[in-house]
Amino acid sequence: MSFLALVVKPLAYISLPVLLFRSIANMSPVGRYYWRVSIFLGSLAVVSTWGIVVAVGMTLVGRRHDVNYVVARTFYNLVSRALELEVEVEGEEYLQTQPAVMVGNHQSMLDILYLARMFPPKASIMAKRELQWTPLGPWMYMSGAIFIDRGNSTEAQKSLEAAGEEMKRKGISLMMYPEGTRHIEQVPNLLPFKKGAFHLAVQAGLPVTPVVCENYWRLYHKGVFGTGVIKVRVLPPTPTTGLTVADVANLATRTREQMLMALRDISVKVESKEDKPMDPPESTPEPPSVEISPGPAVADDVIPSIPATPSEETPSEASEASRSVQSLRPDGSVSEYGETDDEGMVHIRRPIH
Repeated sequence: MSFLALVVKPLAYISLPVLLFRSIANMSPVGRYYWRVSIFLGSLAVVSTWGIVVAVGMTLVGRRHDVNYVVARTFYNLVSRALELEVEVEGEEYLQTQPAVMVGNHQSMLDILYLARMFPPKASIMAKRELQWTPLGPWMYMSGAIFIDRGNSTEAQKSLEAAGEEMKRKGISLMMYPEGTRHIEQVPNLLPFKKGAFHLAVQAGLPVTPVVCENYWRLYHKGVFGTGVIKVRVLPPTPTTGLTVADVANLATRTREQMLMALRDISVKVESKEDKPMDPPESTPEPPSVEISPGPAVADDVIPSIPATPSEETPSEASEASRSVQSLRPDGSVSEYGETDDEGMVHIRRPIH
């Protein structure tokens, strides 16, 4: 068997399911979603494998902490073209402040794309220990990533302290996600922040640099994977010089408020439930006023008086009859319905991905 046959035959076997999958993707939105996810994950696996080679080589020449930068840019240049997704970064000059603790919002696996675009040289990431066993694990480890066990607070604290010392000694920055988990929904929002990143920044005396990626629900969520532009805004670093552990909670709160404001500013505007005007309550039409006509007045002298005789009625009976006649006299018109008060109340109550 010739060399050409050895090459062409496997390619033919591989290309057939690929072409079939692509045809399905063109006919079905769901198929298109899974096709694009496959391209994303496949590219991630390929670049991660190549990243191991890069990590080994750059470690040997003393540039271990630049591995993420090189591999990230490679991944972005490949996937952004394959999936027609572009990332625009505003405030990129703030990433030059190093070392620093960079904090970003975490929406989905697509965050890897915006990280690949904005990740600076001499920087690493902090990740949960489970990622060690994914395709990203080997080169993450070789690139100086810090893995923490979120289920063991003591070990996590030790990892943070060691990371702070290394960051100051080598002048490297660290990327962290203070939300702690992925969170995406149609309306831009942030989960409450965990304080680990801010403890690290205060203890090491390093600034906090917020990195905000817009809400990309319109481009990516379950069943949807579109094309377009994703905006990222880097906010000015917040210094932590002079702060103590007592200031950590306030630092986390202020940073979250700044990031949430930026998130809503750069994201596509989506009307939330509390922003939607409620329909005014339907007013019940007031029933028409019905009046009872008093009819013609009856004078006292028209009613004949019946003389009482001892044999026909007693004086007490005459008095009772007189009262009955008086009770028949109308007192004027009376409305069946009084005035009604029909004021309505609108209750406004308060919330991706």
